[in-house]
Amino acid sequence: MVVSAELHAQILRYHHVEKWRRGTIARQLGVHHEVVARVLAQAGLPAHGAAQRPMRIDPYLPFILKTLETFPTLTAARLYAMVYERGYRGGPDHFRHLIARHRPRPKAEAYLRLRTLPGEESQVDWGHFGHLQIGRARRPLMAFVMVLSYSRRVFLRFFLDARIDAFLTGHALAFEAFGAVPRVILYDNLKSAVLERQGDAIRFNPTLLAFAARYRFEPRPVGVARGNEKGRVERAIRYIRDNFFAARAFKDIDDLNAQAAVWCDGPAADRPCPGQAMSVREAFALEAARLAPLPDNPFPLSTPAAVVIGKTPYARFDRNDYSVPHTHVRRQLTLLADTKEVRILDGTVEIARHPRSYDAGAEIEDPAHVQALRDHKRRAAKASLANHLAHAVPASAEFLARAAQCGHSLHSAVAGLNRLLPRYGADELNAAILEVLMLEGSTPHPHSVLLALENRRERRQQPPLLSSSLPKHVMDKDAPVRPAHLAPYDKLKDQADDDK
Repeated sequence: MVVSAELHAQILRYHHVEKWRRGTIARQLGVHHEVVARVLAQAGLPAHGAAQRPMRIDPYLPFILKTLETFPTLTAARLYAMVYERGYRGGPDHFRHLIARHRPRPKAEAYLRLRTLPGEESQVDWGHFGHLQIGRARRPLMAFVMVLSYSRRVFLRFFLDARIDAFLTGHALAFEAFGAVPRVILYDNLKSAVLERQGDAIRFNPTLLAFAARYRFEPRPVGVARGNEKGRVERAIRYIRDNFFAARAFKDIDDLNAQAAVWCDGPAADRPCPGQAMSVREAFALEAARLAPLPDNPFPLSTPAAVVIGKTPYARFDRNDYSVPHTHVRRQLTLLADTKEVRILDGTVEIARHPRSYDAGAEIEDPAHVQALRDHKRRAAKASLANHLAHAVPASAEFLARAAQCGHSLHSAVAGLNRLLPRYGADELNAAILEVLMLEGSTPHPHSVLLALENRRERRQQPPLLSSSLPKHVMDKDAPVRPAHLAPYDKLKDQADDDK
């Protein structure tokens, strides 16, 4: 049971002032007597009233206290087994309650109130504010928060993830909003800032180090389990939850960020500055002159990533596919992504640029990439027909070359010869083409080849070839006619005869 401060004070007053016994206090306050005993034991004051009866555990208390002093986190179950081996015969549940009274309590730690100079320090952290449904994707709504430690000026920006590109973008936008850069930035042990830490040995994210070198600030992680060292940003996130985000209506993340910018420049800047007799806006006016200037060349916020293009011309990134030219399939390329767009490079040459999508399973295509692939497929289909014809009918290569010289359509020539190939056969078609080529003044056209084929058939006195499949309009004309039923006409004739 969690004892409130009011109940704790009542128990102590009734016991030490009114001299009530533990059982009386428990009955009157409606709590368990062990709760009263625990409160009195934690207070460390001598109990009043009649002397308590000896307990079974009393002879073992010196051993128990010494063991707990050496091993403060030893479980009550293990301690009970040790005492039981030494002759204790009390119940394990009662023993657990008794041990709770004697277990050493951690000493309360006092903290110094941290003070910083103007322009010296800021604190950064992420805050999680639920999720947004973007198409088929459920994206986390993350708030990047930077607070200047002296003036408590807040910068707030919402993102749909906490990737390093969003992390760096939040820094750059905060520096732009402040118009300057603090000298030191404190971080929790975020993966975007600290990749690995063993005690005082810290391995920073190299991208963050490069970013800090460009903007000339010192990234400094706080100690492990030392949340008090960045309490300003922790309180700022709580302040954002209660005073900005609660019951906030917005259409999309852009609308939310627009409202956040107005709030940071308005109510958040006009609130009292903690520890100072001025507002945050007034404190920031004093601090702004002490901040470091912005660099001339901003840091590129796109983070590179290697992507492998498969047999389809798309690069996979963040659950979506982005098109690339079909000439780059089966290759490894470099993808640069920021919060607004995705760029794909082959070495140093940019081959594709797309707006970034936060959907899932979406295909973001450049129409030029798709059209180029379609044109390539058409040319490939034409080339495959020509290759098949050249392999089956060797004389077709010379025939097509002469057709091109005469300005005829190669596509029509290839298609016409391919229609004749299955009907007359490869050998017969090859011989007919040779006849057309050797004949002076002949036109290199599929009609000339068809005429040569028919002449060769007539010379051999063979019957004409019948097509196995007729055109549709011919098939429709040759469809059998269904005879009509004449019974109704017979009835009409009989009726006419009767009328006569």
